[in-house]
Amino acid sequence: MSRDHVQSAERSATGAGATVGSAEAPFLELLARGASAEAYEQPVLLARAEGRPAEWVAALERAKLTALRVRAELEGRRRREAELSALFETAHDLAGLRDLDAVLQAIVQRARSLLGTDVAYLSLNDPEKGDTYMRVTEGSVAARFQQLRLGMGEGLGGLVAQTARPYVTEDYFKDDRFQHTVTIDAGVRDEGLVAILGVPLMLGHHVIGVLFAADRRARVFEREQIALLGSFAALAAAAIDAANLLAETRSALAGLEKANEIIQDRSGVIERASDVHDRLAEVVLRGGGVHDVAAAVSEVLDGTVQFTEASAAPAEALEASRSEGHAVRHADDWIAAVAAGGELLGALVLRGHPGLDPVDQRTLERAATVTSLLLLARRSAAEAEQRVRGELLDDLLDARDRDPRLLRERAARLHADLDATHVILAARLDGVSADADQEAAARRRLWAAASHLAATRHGLAAARDGGTVLLLPLDQGDTATELARRTAVHLGTAVHEAVTVGASAPVANLAARPDAVAAGYEEGRRCLDTLRLLGRHGDGSAAEDFGFLGLLLAGDRDVAGFVDRTIGQVVAYDERRGTDLVRTLDAYFACGMSPARTKDHLHVHVNTVAQRLERVGRLLGDDWQSPARALEIQLALRLHRLSAPAPK
Repeated sequence: MSRDHVQSAERSATGAGATVGSAEAPFLELLARGASAEAYEQPVLLARAEGRPAEWVAALERAKLTALRVRAELEGRRRREAELSALFETAHDLAGLRDLDAVLQAIVQRARSLLGTDVAYLSLNDPEKGDTYMRVTEGSVAARFQQLRLGMGEGLGGLVAQTARPYVTEDYFKDDRFQHTVTIDAGVRDEGLVAILGVPLMLGHHVIGVLFAADRRARVFEREQIALLGSFAALAAAAIDAANLLAETRSALAGLEKANEIIQDRSGVIERASDVHDRLAEVVLRGGGVHDVAAAVSEVLDGTVQFTEASAAPAEALEASRSEGHAVRHADDWIAAVAAGGELLGALVLRGHPGLDPVDQRTLERAATVTSLLLLARRSAAEAEQRVRGELLDDLLDARDRDPRLLRERAARLHADLDATHVILAARLDGVSADADQEAAARRRLWAAASHLAATRHGLAAARDGGTVLLLPLDQGDTATELARRTAVHLGTAVHEAVTVGASAPVANLAARPDAVAAGYEEGRRCLDTLRLLGRHGDGSAAEDFGFLGLLLAGDRDVAGFVDRTIGQVVAYDERRGTDLVRTLDAYFACGMSPARTKDHLHVHVNTVAQRLERVGRLLGDDWQSPARALEIQLALRLHRLSAPAPK
């Protein structure tokens, strides 16, 4: 505060009728301007320098102390109100909830629902007793489990609390990374839990509890699911923090009655924060996207807020925001990292707004939290839709559901029309990887690409027999052959590998004829096998293109006799014993005569493959793997498969 300002305030304070109480005037001006704490020393220092009376200096000292207390109370009020107003509901089941228990229960319920687990629960640390207790459970049925109190450092939750990092176990009782106790193991065993994921609830750098999701069977939690649970843990921690801050705020309000006029000067900030709360809640409830969140915050902050990919944001500022958990300034912009767990999903950027109120900064940070939740929820929804499409196609292939009305309803929910004419396509990668993990990853990429194609074409897709099967509608004027070739090109481009596609003849009215899907799939597979036999890798074709193959195999050629002479003993053995030697032989040759890849293809143990091949050797002779015999056996297997009737 300048010397002129102080003297002006003092002159007005020492005018006609002024009292010692008028010493508050310069400090009220400082409060109104939001001056720094150091500025409150200036009126006292100036009075002493000018030799003012001792009672006037004493009055200034008392006024200064009072003003500093008011300023401290006001700063605390502003900080608490900013944090409370930034608590946003994640979906409609959180809208309107203000009770802490109700908020935590809703968060646990939603975490369980989106992760698809049997149980979800939340534990909080008890500093007074030095242990951890169950606060909220969802899906739990065991009373002992619900009443667990655990010593610090015990169990999976103790490991999470100690390291402040998420931990997951596929099989709780076989995992020795954390300390097992009789009490915890008994509770977990009563509940029947096997796979458990735990993420920390953090307030600053302190762990206040753990949020869990668990299944009663072995399960691998994906990175996205861990990140999603981490987002819910952040919201749960914020809800707990907000409840504590609310109690502190209510207590502080009693001491702020004399500063009511000053608080009113800051009411615009509170109203703006409330406006942000309402706008973001509305965006979430009506199913808005990340750009809707950016637009809403742009209006509130009176600036331009944009969502950008992580690669497009300033790397140093983005990393600082992610590590600190706050929006950071970059030149004239502000950067708020949009992150979930350890994954950077992008950034919210406030353009050309170098001066930012702390409340507005908190608003930008909370908008980034809402954006991360929306992105993860959309990702989970897309993955769930892919699984549902695959389940419907699996049911059609296995003819599990024969009610046309129910089939049509299930398809309609996925925007598919089973009354339209469709083509069943069998697709498989042609490259054979020496590494089983690489081959499994390639198959997952093929399934993901096929699922995306099916969703955009209003069809269905599922993983099957080491490849992928698609059910796609056939447009008017299109042919099954053209559709197969386009699909082969599309999938090959998506996975960067050659993909061969065999298609069935067009099939109509699938809801009333579920068996036709299985028959069409077998037809597409035979077409696929023929393409691969002919060396047409990466190509697509339909069954109708191979009419010559029927002529080649017809006439007086004793196809059945050749098959019987070559592999008849194996076929007969399967029929008598109900074994699977023919399929094992087929997979063995398809996998390059590698038992390791064959066991991955058949999803059995390598010892099982070895035992089956040993039985084949006893039936066909020791030289069955010689080049000449192997060629005859593969040809017989192909003919046997092509001549077999489609399953009904």
